[in-house]
Amino acid sequence: MRVLFAGTPDVAVPPLRALLASRHEVVAVLTRPDAPAGRGRKLHPSPVAQLAAEAGIEVLKPAKPRDPEFLERLTQLAPDCAPVVAYGGLIPRAALDVPHHGWVNLHFSLLPAWRGAAPVQHAVLNGDDVTGACTFQLEEGLDTGPVYGLVTEEIRSTDTSGDLLERLSRSGAELLVRTLDGIDDGTLRAEPQPVDGVSHAPKITVADGQIDWTAPALRVDRLVRACTPAPGAWTTFRGERLKIRPVVMERGRSANPPGELVVEKSGVRVGTGSHPVVLGEVQPHGKRAMPAVDWARGIRPEPGERLGL
Repeated sequence: MRVLFAGTPDVAVPPLRALLASRHEVVAVLTRPDAPAGRGRKLHPSPVAQLAAEAGIEVLKPAKPRDPEFLERLTQLAPDCAPVVAYGGLIPRAALDVPHHGWVNLHFSLLPAWRGAAPVQHAVLNGDDVTGACTFQLEEGLDTGPVYGLVTEEIRSTDTSGDLLERLSRSGAELLVRTLDGIDDGTLRAEPQPVDGVSHAPKITVADGQIDWTAPALRVDRLVRACTPAPGAWTTFRGERLKIRPVVMERGRSANPPGELVVEKSGVRVGTGSHPVVLGEVQPHGKRAMPAVDWARGIRPEPGERLGL
């Protein structure tokens, strides 16, 4: 089939690579406009745009996919199908109707669970044991279309959202190609999503990443892993923001007050609403990430000093 691929971030790169290696012809790529990045805040193309350019494929970067110029070019390209992976914008009805086989979205959850922008983060945050990826027919509702296929993935106790998303992008890439093969062969038909089990996964903001040290250690652990690498979990110390990377729970140790720092040779412990956690890496404002023991050696916390104040 002739396909137009829509995607933007790193997680969409493995699926695009898989399509480029498949029997299908990628006639163009739709991605978000160049965005500022780095210290100089210079404009940079998206990871998907970079791969497409390397492969010599036409790259379309409309401000919005409803722009008349994009819709006209989409009609000219006449793709048979349009696979989508984390594009980052709503596809209007005028575009949905162009490909004969519609738009097929690769979504990183087992629908109808975790419909929305941050399914992997919410799965980690809520302590799910299993998640996955599925392909479904894109429609105007939020991740409501009928499902073609799925793969499952165990969530490990140490998984960050980044770890899990990396694995899902690889297994999802294979699923996406199999889905397009089945659509092309006429051997695969989408089935409606179950009515029960619907949950929603809105975008997790920087404000959502603030750690409440009065919460149980398990909740702190899940929040930090869910927010790693983005938007990042954080707290405050001496009036400045401090980013917190994944922690280790220490069950069985005596509790100290929530947020209280205890610096020992073996590590830096912080009190929570239950048992302490050991800090891994931290990142002070304006500095690079560093081991918590190195950070503590530099700031020399006073006895009883706390995070989050």
